[in-house]
Amino acid sequence: MRPLRPRSPAAPPAADGRPALLVVAHGSRDPRHAATVAALCARLRRLRPGLRVATGHLDFNAPSVPQALAGLHEEGARQVVALPLLLNRAFHAKTDIPGVLGEATARLPRLSVRQAEVLGPDPLLTAALERRLRQAGLRPGDEGSTGVVLASAGSSDPEAIAVIAETAREWRLTTGWCAVRPAFASASLPRTADAVRRLRAEGVRRVAVAPYVIAPGFLPDRIAAGAREAGADLLAPVLGDAAELAELMGRRYDEAARRWPAYGDVPVSA
Repeated sequence: MRPLRPRSPAAPPAADGRPALLVVAHGSRDPRHAATVAALCARLRRLRPGLRVATGHLDFNAPSVPQALAGLHEEGARQVVALPLLLNRAFHAKTDIPGVLGEATARLPRLSVRQAEVLGPDPLLTAALERRLRQAGLRPGDEGSTGVVLASAGSSDPEAIAVIAETAREWRLTTGWCAVRPAFASASLPRTADAVRRLRAEGVRRVAVAPYVIAPGFLPDRIAAGAREAGADLLAPVLGDAAELAELMGRRYDEAARRWPAYGDVPVSA
């Protein structure tokens, strides 16, 4: 007997011929991660009624990306936009996901998959970060006396690190923070605690830590521990199922779906 494949709750395939959407999540041993991804996808379904939204994971959680694609294929989908649930374009977006998609579609020759762009950088993400900081207690008018640590998971990819640094510079200019410093939970320096201490040493009156991560887990917990260790005044929650994030996911889906006629039915890495 064939083993049952775990399925993601989702709407039926769209009757208007739109590609289905596969949200590609990293996965985690921490159950909060999968719960956050599920909540975010549920919010997206409410924004896009009738759009077929499924979830596949690269590791730890079910269904896997190949399982999710096979499930979509069995249900009649022939075109799928694969959306990396990633804030930055690094190893997973450049290598892992294209490889997994290529292997899966080789076994499903009637299924065409296009990889969408990663979510960041985008003004909607910094808008979500600002809202999370206000939830943590930042008050209107505090921006000019507040330094922010933009704390991401980290990467060994120089391009990804440069994008985080540029995001920090742009965010300071557009919002009016007295300073914004990038920090990383792994692979790169500085760590969150060090960035908080440097802002203190520069005379910044109030220091807030904004985790630039989607879901709770090991690395976000490390960011939080660093913020507490260095005595940050505010620690925002992770982005989670932010409305801005769901809206951005819909936009990335639209961008990839519109590109389809220009590229033909082959997997494409964004």
